[in-house]
Amino acid sequence: MYKFLIILLVIVIVLIVLYMNIVKNEGITNNQLEQTASIPSTRVVMIIVDSLMNEALEQTIKNGKAPAFEYLINKGHYYPHMVTSYPTMSVVIDSTLLTGTYADQHKIPALVWFDSDEQRFISYGSAAKEIMKLGGKQVLLDSVFHLNHKHLSPKVSTIHEEIGDTASINTLVYRGNHMKPLNIPKLLNVFNLFDKSETVQAPSYFSYGLLSILNPENKNYQLWQALGFNDKFATSELKYLIKNNRLPSYSLVYLSDNDKKVHKNGALEMKGIEEADQHLQEILNMYPSWDEAIQENVWIVMGDSGQTDITDNKEKALIDLRELLQEYQVHKITEPIQTHDQIVLGLNERMTFIYLLDDQITTEEINKKLLKDERIDHLAWKEGELVHVQSVNHDGKLSFKPEGPFIDQYEQTWTIEGNTSILDLSITEDQFLSYDDYPDGLARLYSAFHSHSGRYIVADAKPGYEFIGEGSPRHVGGGSHGSLHKQDTFFPMIVVGTNQEPKHQRMIDLKEWILRIIGQNNEL
Repeated sequence: MYKFLIILLVIVIVLIVLYMNIVKNEGITNNQLEQTASIPSTRVVMIIVDSLMNEALEQTIKNGKAPAFEYLINKGHYYPHMVTSYPTMSVVIDSTLLTGTYADQHKIPALVWFDSDEQRFISYGSAAKEIMKLGGKQVLLDSVFHLNHKHLSPKVSTIHEEIGDTASINTLVYRGNHMKPLNIPKLLNVFNLFDKSETVQAPSYFSYGLLSILNPENKNYQLWQALGFNDKFATSELKYLIKNNRLPSYSLVYLSDNDKKVHKNGALEMKGIEEADQHLQEILNMYPSWDEAIQENVWIVMGDSGQTDITDNKEKALIDLRELLQEYQVHKITEPIQTHDQIVLGLNERMTFIYLLDDQITTEEINKKLLKDERIDHLAWKEGELVHVQSVNHDGKLSFKPEGPFIDQYEQTWTIEGNTSILDLSITEDQFLSYDDYPDGLARLYSAFHSHSGRYIVADAKPGYEFIGEGSPRHVGGGSHGSLHKQDTFFPMIVVGTNQEPKHQRMIDLKEWILRIIGQNNEL
């Protein structure tokens, strides 16, 4: 009986850790705080409120429920329609923010994907059921070690690596310059899930729940408080740095609670914003006045992606590709890849990779079957240098590749052939290209086909629908993301304390901008 209870407790801890996107590392001790370098002249505090969206934020402010957000907007610059990366999933977005590149360079394809080189299915922790099917140990290894130290390309550098003097609080992608030992709960070591001597590459100040703590008082958090992976804990950690006058040049803080509420209740959910505002008030109250707070630091408060409302009709809302592709042998994630497997599904809510393992299966035959489903928005695939796109609602196809006669608002040039309506592109007589439903759609979609090897189709669902499979999350009547569509793409950003602006209003442009603010890019 006791053995069963111990095993059950371990499983609960693992599920919480993965579902909350936890990385387990040892934090900075008080002694280490004392040994930190002198206070930097410019300090940037970036706070990400997961799934913060413009419409819900504006309504919350109008209702008088978000005084801190309102204060910061009135004192600074507000960008309501920033463009995130693709797929619009946490690890891809975080990687783009920290490296200033899309997935074609940072090489994190999605939250869930198939590694054709290692011939295995990879998930960094999409849903509890999926983790149970895959096995907690493998998902832990991918989330803790492989994501930052193997999958994130060594050819790109993170903000943490370039600045050196930084803080990361409750963020999944964290690679920095400092080797730190893991601080794994003893209960997990009973089952040899980790080598006690393992180290990770982390920033100078590294906080990740109870597994890496800055504020000693946070050790009092209990298991049922998600091991510290909540806004209260993250706020306390940032306040501790402020109190000790140890804010580094750049601090990245992740407030995740709003995301869970939006997934459950939909895109106009405001309770999570109200609660995030209360935490912002706590942070600003660490200074004699809010005015002094914004004089001392540059503050960036932002979302990371949008979410789209999913219809509350279960039969319509959920697109089960296993049913649409039932004549093929679709890989079961509970098993290693089998020789008879023909298709692997990498499901990322409203976007999915469809990997074709059987050379006899053509993209044309798969597309023909899937385009019969009116809930699917578009399908894309790569042939040589070209990416092709087909849509349920449009004839023909769109083909494109980088470099060519057409130039877009981000100063990228393209070769384009076919039906531009498929990705809602507008082209003027002087060959200027602009986007509507799919912001920066060409670059973001192109990056997905150069993020990892393999032969695959990329599928996006229309607003109102999401893809499902073995153990994948379901958000009927709530919110979901992942796709290229603007509803999943746009997020707001508030900036106070600097008049410098990012080159473009995209996530991919924020790294260069941050380095410029801090003074690392003096030539710019």
